[in-house]
Amino acid sequence: MTNNVKIGVYICHCGVNISQTVRVDEVANLLSGKQNVKVSKSYKFMCSDPGQQIVETDIKEHGLNRVVVAACSPLMHELTFRNACERAGLNRYLFQMANIREHCAWVHDDIDKATIKATALVNAAVKRVTHQEPLTPMKSKINPNTLIIGAGIAGIQAALEIAESGNKVYLVEKESTIGGQMAKFDKTFPTLDCSACILTPKMVSVSHRKQIELLTLSDVEDVSGYIGNFKVKVRNKARYVTDKCTSCGECTKHCPVHVPNWFDEFTQNRTAIHKAFPQAVPNTYIIDRQQRPPCIEACPIRQEAAGYVALIREKRFHEAAQLIHKRNPLAVVCGRVCYHPCESECNRGHVDKPLAIQQLKRFAIDWEMNNNGKFESPVIDKHRPEKVAVIGSGPSGLTCAHDLSLKGFKVTVYEQHSIPGGMLAIGIPEYRLPKKLLAMEINYFRGMGIQFKTNMKLGSDFTIDDLYKEGFKVVYIAIGAHDSIKLEIPNEHVIGIYSGVEFLRKVNIGILMDLGKHVAVIGGGNTAIDAARTALRLGAKKVTILYRRTKLEMPASPEEIEDAEAEGIHISYLTAPTEVISENESLRGLKCIRMTLGEPDSSGRRRPIPIPNSEHELEFDSVIVAVSQSPNLIGLNGKSKHKFTITKWNTLHVNPETLQTSEPSIFAGGDVVLGPSTIIASMGQGRRAAESIEKYLNKEPLDNFTTHMVRPEVLRGESFRPHSYAKTYKETEKTEREAVGKLNPLARKYNFEEVELGFTEEQAVKEASRCLNCGVCVECHECQRVCEPGAVNYEMEDKIKEFDVGQIIVATGYDVFDASKLIPYGYGKLKNILSSLEFERMLSSTGPTGGRVLLENGKEPRAVGIIHCVGSRDSNFNKYCSRVCCMYAMKFSHLVKDRTSAEVYQFYIDMRAYGKGYEEFYSRILAEGVNVIRGKVAEIVEQKANDGDKFLAIKCEDTLIGKFREIPVDMVILCNALQPSKTTEKVAKILSLSRSPDGFLLERHPKLDPFSTVSDGIYLAGCAQGPKDIPDTVSQASAAAARALAIISKGEVDIDPIRAEINENYCAGCRMCNNLCPYSAIEFLEDKKVSVVNDALCKGCGTCVAACPAGAITGKGFSDEQIYAELEGILEV
Repeated sequence: MTNNVKIGVYICHCGVNISQTVRVDEVANLLSGKQNVKVSKSYKFMCSDPGQQIVETDIKEHGLNRVVVAACSPLMHELTFRNACERAGLNRYLFQMANIREHCAWVHDDIDKATIKATALVNAAVKRVTHQEPLTPMKSKINPNTLIIGAGIAGIQAALEIAESGNKVYLVEKESTIGGQMAKFDKTFPTLDCSACILTPKMVSVSHRKQIELLTLSDVEDVSGYIGNFKVKVRNKARYVTDKCTSCGECTKHCPVHVPNWFDEFTQNRTAIHKAFPQAVPNTYIIDRQQRPPCIEACPIRQEAAGYVALIREKRFHEAAQLIHKRNPLAVVCGRVCYHPCESECNRGHVDKPLAIQQLKRFAIDWEMNNNGKFESPVIDKHRPEKVAVIGSGPSGLTCAHDLSLKGFKVTVYEQHSIPGGMLAIGIPEYRLPKKLLAMEINYFRGMGIQFKTNMKLGSDFTIDDLYKEGFKVVYIAIGAHDSIKLEIPNEHVIGIYSGVEFLRKVNIGILMDLGKHVAVIGGGNTAIDAARTALRLGAKKVTILYRRTKLEMPASPEEIEDAEAEGIHISYLTAPTEVISENESLRGLKCIRMTLGEPDSSGRRRPIPIPNSEHELEFDSVIVAVSQSPNLIGLNGKSKHKFTITKWNTLHVNPETLQTSEPSIFAGGDVVLGPSTIIASMGQGRRAAESIEKYLNKEPLDNFTTHMVRPEVLRGESFRPHSYAKTYKETEKTEREAVGKLNPLARKYNFEEVELGFTEEQAVKEASRCLNCGVCVECHECQRVCEPGAVNYEMEDKIKEFDVGQIIVATGYDVFDASKLIPYGYGKLKNILSSLEFERMLSSTGPTGGRVLLENGKEPRAVGIIHCVGSRDSNFNKYCSRVCCMYAMKFSHLVKDRTSAEVYQFYIDMRAYGKGYEEFYSRILAEGVNVIRGKVAEIVEQKANDGDKFLAIKCEDTLIGKFREIPVDMVILCNALQPSKTTEKVAKILSLSRSPDGFLLERHPKLDPFSTVSDGIYLAGCAQGPKDIPDTVSQASAAAARALAIISKGEVDIDPIRAEINENYCAGCRMCNNLCPYSAIEFLEDKKVSVVNDALCKGCGTCVAACPAGAITGKGFSDEQIYAELEGILEV
C-alpha cells in the first residue's frame, strides 16, 4: 500500500534540548522535498496540546495517511502521537517516530554533523512509514483480581488500596508474618513516630479484609499469561500450626530448642515453635522445620532421636523417656543393644564424633524406671474383630504386634522357644541385655492384650492353614534367621564344634557348657563377639577369634570389638580355617591359612584371597562357628496350601514396599526377609508390616506410607550448616564425646553382670549439649502435647495454590548490605559493632535488651560511633546512594542521646536531607550535641585502655579540618546500604522482568512511569524498584494500586498488535523459535508439526523472526520491507 501515500513530517525543537545542537528548521526544509511528504514542519513543543493539534489538523485538511514526528522519549511520546493520529481518524500504527534527542542532540556537540544525523534519522522514518500497514489491537478482558508479591509496607498499602474498591487481592509473603523490614523498626524519621503504631493497624486491617487472601510463608513458583489474564502458581509452605492457634504462647515454654531469631537479626534466641514478634499477622505460631534431622531419617522406626536429646539437654528426663517409649516399644532393649544407625548419620560426626544417641536413650529410659517405675501398658480403647497371627517374637514380630494392638486388632504371637523374645532372649548374652529387663518389656506387651504362645514351632506344632482355621485374617511371618551357616570344611561334624546361635541359646536358657581351656570362635559379626565373650565367662582360659578380613571390614560394632579385646580376647585377623583336625571324631584343632585382601565383593568389602604356602595348625578344645545365619523355611512350604517364593539367599521374597508375600493375606519381615540384620532394621519392617496389614484389612491400597523405606541423602561438606542459623561444620567448636562407664574388664569377664553402666546425669546433659539441632525442630512433640486447642499438626504439608489474576504488583523490598565484606570495619569479628537492623532491634521494647542501649557486657556505652554509607557510594560494592542512611543515622543519634549519656559521633561523606522535615531534623540533631565528622572511615580496631577494658578506635580522615583522626568509642553502628532482596532475582526471572545494573527491578521510565514495568500489567512498589524512604514507598504503592484499579475499571485492555506471525506453509517444525522465545509465546502443534504464536504472550521482540531458518516468521510492524526501507533512508543522506 505505497500508492497515494501522503506523509506529514513534524520536527520538534524540544525547547532548546534539540534545537541547540540540531538546526531543526533546516531538517524540516530538507524533508519537505522528499517523495510522498505532503507536509514538513517544525514546532517548539510538539508534545504540547498545540503541537498535537497541528498534527490532527493537517491530517484532516491535507488528507495525510502517514505521520512522522522527530522528537524525544519514544517510549512515552510514541503513545502520545499515536493517540493524536487516532483522534484525527488515522490508524495509530501508520505513525512512526524518530528519536533525535537521545540518539542525536544529546550525544553530539558538532551542529553540522548532528543536523546531518538528524536528517538521516527522520528520512529513515519517512522511508519506513511509507510501507507501514494499518494494524488493529486485540481486546483482552481484564480479570479484576490482583497478585501482590511481598507484604512489607508497600505490599500492605497497595493491597489495602485495591481491597477498598471491593476487588480481590492475593497478598503473597515469603516470611511467616507480614510487615517486612518496617516491622523491625522502633521509630521512624523525621517525626520519631513509633513504627509499630503506624504499621500494626495496617497489618491488622489486612487480616480483617475479606477481599484480601493472605498467603504467608509462600513463594510464587510460576506465572504465565499476559495483562488481564495471568495464571499464578504459589507454594504455600506448611506452618505445622493450624488456625486453631490462640497465640497463648504455652508451646514456647515447653519447646527445648533455642536458635537465633531471624526477626531480631539473630541478636536473641527463640524457640523452634515461635511467632516472629508479638504483633505478627497472622497471629499464629509456626514451627521451624528446615529439614528432618538425619538421625531420625536414618532410624528404621523413625525414632525422634533429636527430640529426646534436646529434652535431655534441658534436664527434662521424664518427657524424654515418654517420647522414646511412645515410638519405640523396645526402648529398654534398644538403649542397650541397638546398632544405632542414627549415630552413623549424625551430622556431629563431621565436626568431631557423632553424638552418643544410644547411650542417651538408655539414660532417659533408666532414669524413668528408677524414678517412676516401669512403663505401664497403654489402655486400648478401640477394638476390632479381626485377628492377626504373628509368627516369631523377635524385634520384628513384637513391633508389628505392638502397632497392630494399638490399632485395636486382636494379636496372637507364636514363638518356637520356651520364652518370648526371639534372638533378644536366646541370642544376646545377659551381660549386654539383662533377662529381667527383657522380661519387663515382654510383660509390657502382655499388658496390651497381646497373647503369646510359646513352644509353638511352625511346621511341626502348627501350620499357616491351622491359623486360618482358627479365624485369623492375616499372618505376619517374622521367624528370624536362627540356622547357623556351616563352614563347609572337612570334619566340621566332629564333637567340639558348635554353632554360634545354638551355643548362645543354650547359655541363655541356663545350660552350662564345658568348652575346655582354649576356644576358637570363627566369624566377625556381633554373634561371634558375643560367643567369644560368653565362652570367656564360662571358664575358658583363652579365646581366639579367627576372622578372614581385617578389623576395618569386621561387621561387629566397634564398641563390642573394643570390649572383647579389653577382656583379653585375641582376634587373629586375615585367618581362615580350611579343615577341622580331629581324633576319634573329637576336635583337636584347626588347619588355617593366612589371607590377603583383593578387590571388593558384592558386600562392598574387599575379598579375602588365600596366601600360598601360609598353611598352619592351631590347637583348640572347642570351636564355635558364627560366620552367619539363615532362616529356617522348612515349615513354610511344607504341607500348607500356601506357597512362597524363596530367594537365592534362602529368604522370603516380599514386595519391598508393602512386605506382602505372594499370598495377599500373608506378610513377612525381619531377618526372614533381610537375612541376618540388626534389631532396629527388623523393628522397622515390623512397623511397616503393621501399616500394610491395617490397610489390607481396611481394603485400602497398600501405598502412601508414613514409615518411609528410603532415606534421602544426608548433606555433607565442612561448609554445610545443620540449619540456616548454625555455624558451619568447620566453624563449630570441637568437644569430646562422653565415654560411658563400664565394669572393670579384669573383673567382669568372670561373670554375666551388665558391663555398661550408662551415663550419669551430668554426662547425659553434657553429651546432649553437643547436638547441632539439625533442621531446628527436633520433633519432640512437646508443643503438640501442651496445646489445648490442638492446633499443632506435624502432618501438614506444603500446598500448591493456583489462581488467575489480571495484574501483578511486585513489592519484594530490600535486604541490607552484609558489612562483613568490609574487612577493615571488623563487623562479625569485633564485639559491639552492630548493623543498622541489629541496632533497630536493640532499640525495640521486644528486642534483646528491651529497648536499652547496652554493650555486650551489659553496660551502657560512653561513646558511640555511627558510620554512614556502609556498602553504598562505594565502587567496590554499590555505587548508588541508599537515600535513607543519613536520616536513620540522625534517628539513631537522637535515640542514643535520649537513652544514654554517651557522646555520639557521626562519620559521613555528604549529608543528604532532601525530604520534608529532614533538614529540620538534621538541625535538631546538631542542637542536641551530636558530633559530625565529614570523612570516610578507614578502619575500626580494638584497643586496650589503661584500666584493661577494651574499646573500639575509629580511624578516619576529617576533610573539614584536613587531618587524620582516631576516635575512641565503645559501640559502632553501621548504616548499611539497601540492596535488592534475595528474592528479587527469582521473581524477575519468573515474571521476565529486567533489572538495572544495581540489581533492582527496572521501571518503564525513571521519571514518567517509575512504577510500571515494560511488561504490561506488572507494576513496582517500594524498594523493589530502588532504595526509598517510607513516605515514598507508600506513595509508590498507592500509585501502583491506582494503575491496577484503572485497568480493572476499564474491563478490557488493548494488546499491541506488533507481534510475530508464523506462516504454517513455510514452517519446517524445527522448534528453534520455541527454544529461543524469552516469553514462552510460541508453542508447537504436534498434530500439524508446526509452531504457532500466542499473540497475547508475544512482545514483538523479533528474536524468532531473526532466527527462523525457513523465513516462516514475520513481525507485524517490522517487515523486511519496512526495515530495508529504513536502512535505505539512513544511507541516502
